[in-house]
Amino acid sequence: MIARFAADAVLVVHLLFILFVLLGGLLVLRWRALAWLHLPAALWGAVVELFRLQCPLTPLENVLRRAAGEQGYSGSFVEQYLLPLIYPAGLTPGVQLLLGVLVLAVNGAIYGYLLWRGKVER
Repeated sequence: MIARFAADAVLVVHLLFILFVLLGGLLVLRWRALAWLHLPAALWGAVVELFRLQCPLTPLENVLRRAAGEQGYSGSFVEQYLLPLIYPAGLTPGVQLLLGVLVLAVNGAIYGYLLWRGKVER
């Protein structure tokens, strides 16, 4: 019971982290100090996707699921939970590259806007 709860908690944290990586720059528009957390997170997210690395939260969730008597899964969090919703055909290296570029583009645009706005306000 506790292991399943912990696995579900890791799942929620993982999803929230992914959302923060992709859209956290929008929070930085309101709370500038949050950039100190968001920039490393966004960089980590882009590196994981661009270099097809495994996030440490995925094996942690699998260990906890197995400890709860459930079956773990192979592959990444994105493959297991997000791609079936977005890309039913599965994860390919091209899709992962696209996801990494998307993280960089969205956050680059937001931080570019912040830099431009800072120069305009001076």
